[in-house]
Amino acid sequence: MSSQAREGACAFAWRNYLLLHSGISENDDRRSALYSYISNLRGTGEDDFDLLQIAAVAYLKKLDELHDDQCARRAADQLLAERLEASSSQQDR
Repeated sequence: MSSQAREGACAFAWRNYLLLHSGISENDDRRSALYSYISNLRGTGEDDFDLLQIAAVAYLKKLDELHDDQCARRAADQLLAERLEASSSQQDR
């Protein structure tokens, strides 16, 4: 995985998350959970900056909604898979 794409996607998602949640510390545990999630993506558009951004934002949103890391990972993975499938379908045309 491109380290630059991973770092950029995480930074984008985290900056936006902090804008929406002003009471959250820059070093909140959710930040390290986000980096862990994005770092563990394998074979799913891992060099596609746009897809990584979508996955990062989806993960943080689901983490807030579900309050469970594993459930948030599964939900973000599902969204990412749907985006990959849609992208693949468009390329086949």
